[in-house]
Amino acid sequence: MVNNSKEVQVKLMKGLLDLIILQFLSSTPMHGYQIITKIRKTFGVYFGPSTIYPLLNALEKKGYVKSEWNMNNERPRKVYNLTTEGRNLLNFTEDSLNFICRKIGTPGVSKGNLIAEHTQSTLRPLLKKMEEPKTLI
Repeated sequence: MVNNSKEVQVKLMKGLLDLIILQFLSSTPMHGYQIITKIRKTFGVYFGPSTIYPLLNALEKKGYVKSEWNMNNERPRKVYNLTTEGRNLLNFTEDSLNFICRKIGTPGVSKGNLIAEHTQSTLRPLLKKMEEPKTLI
């Protein structure tokens, strides 16, 4: 059962990875390595540069993030900022996730805090419902 929970969590993470990145950027601008590290610390799942950087480029092409080079350190870093369009997408996503959670009878996510400390406890009932055997009526 623990393996199934981890597998479901990783699948959810893959599906929501772009939105998780937008949520991280909503609080502070970050470079790619910071995002990779924060995902691993927050969720215990590793997504490497070959996953994160193409996703950041796609988000930038769609106008959800904007990047600029920070040359203030000994090593130049491309830093990503959330745009107004990105914030609008994040707000829409939070509303959509809350709608889905209401429909399946689990608590939703707090507005403005898609990836909060309590996300694990918010997702636990959802994961449990997904693992339950399906019965035909």
